[in-house]
Amino acid sequence: MRVMERTFREQLFFLVLSLSVLKGDTRYIENNEISKDELFSFFNSDLKRETPEEFIYRRPLRCLDMVAVEGQFTFTAERPQLSCAVFFMAEPNEVISVDYDNVDIDCRAGDFITVFDGWVMKGEKFPSSQDHPLPLYERYVDYCDSGSLRKSVRSSQNVAMVFFRIHNAGSSFTLTVRKHINPFPCNVISQSPEGSYTMVIPQQHRNCSFSIIYPVAIDVSEFSLGHYNNFPKRALPGCAESGDFVQLLGGSGIDTSKLLPITDLCISFTGPTHMKIGCDNTVVRMVSSGNYVSRVSFSYRVLGSQELQTIKLNNVEDFCFNN
Repeated sequence: MRVMERTFREQLFFLVLSLSVLKGDTRYIENNEISKDELFSFFNSDLKRETPEEFIYRRPLRCLDMVAVEGQFTFTAERPQLSCAVFFMAEPNEVISVDYDNVDIDCRAGDFITVFDGWVMKGEKFPSSQDHPLPLYERYVDYCDSGSLRKSVRSSQNVAMVFFRIHNAGSSFTLTVRKHINPFPCNVISQSPEGSYTMVIPQQHRNCSFSIIYPVAIDVSEFSLGHYNNFPKRALPGCAESGDFVQLLGGSGIDTSKLLPITDLCISFTGPTHMKIGCDNTVVRMVSSGNYVSRVSFSYRVLGSQELQTIKLNNVEDFCFNN
C-alpha cells in the first residue's frame, strides 16, 4: 500500500480538539480541557524528522498530547493528573513502538501508564474489535501489570495511544517512540485530507480499513480480486455473500462496525466510481476471505463548505448529518 501525498497534520488536530473523545469506555480517561492554540503548539518548527541520526529529539509531554515524530518524551507531574492521554501517529506504511524508560510512579497508589494498540475516542476503538488481529484485552499493556517484563510495546497499525494517571507531584516517566516500516499495512488513519492510496490484502483472511477523518469526495478507480473473480454478477443489497468485498462507510465515530454503509463493491472493475460523503469519518474497508489477492485503489480530497452545504440539503445523501 502507498500514499501519494504528504501529511497535513494541522487538519487532524481539529479532531483532537473534540476531546470529549477521551471520556470513552476506557477505564482511564475523562474529559480534558485544551485550547486550539495549545493544541497547535504541539507541532512547531522544531518537530523535524530530518534530525541527524546521532541526535534524538526530546521534549516534555503534556497531559493531553499528540506525537507524530520519533524521540524521547518525558512527563513530570506538577500536580495530580488523573486522566491523561497521548495520541501517537505514523505514516500509513509504518507501525509505532513505545518503550518505557525511567519510570518513577507509584503503582500501589493507583498510578498507571497503559499503552493501547490503536486509538480510543468517545468510547469507540480503532481498529474495531472485528478488524484487529488481537483480542481486546491484549491491546492494553499496563506498565504496572507488566513492569520490567515488557518494556516495549509495538502497535499493529499506524496509530497508538498511551493513557496515564499520576497522583503525586514530582512523579515522572519517559517514553521512547520509534517508527518501523510495515511491509503489509492494513488498518490506517490518514494524516492527510487528500491523497491517493492502494490497499492490498495478499490472500489473507482479514479485514483492513483506511479511515479519512474528514468529509471527502472519493474516487474508487480500481477494485479487483485477482484472477479468481468467479462469483455470480447479480444485484444484491450487499456483497457479504461473496466473502470478498469493499465497503464505503460513513459516520461520526471511529469504530467501523458502528459506521453506516454507503455502498458495497463486490464485482471487479476499473473505475472511476465517484462519491461525495459529508461524514466526519469516511472509511474504505476491505473484507477478505483469504482466497484471493484483493486490491482497491482510490483517491480522496476534503469537501469544500459549499459542497457540504449541497449535500446537507440533499434528502438522499444527508444521513451523516442526521445520525
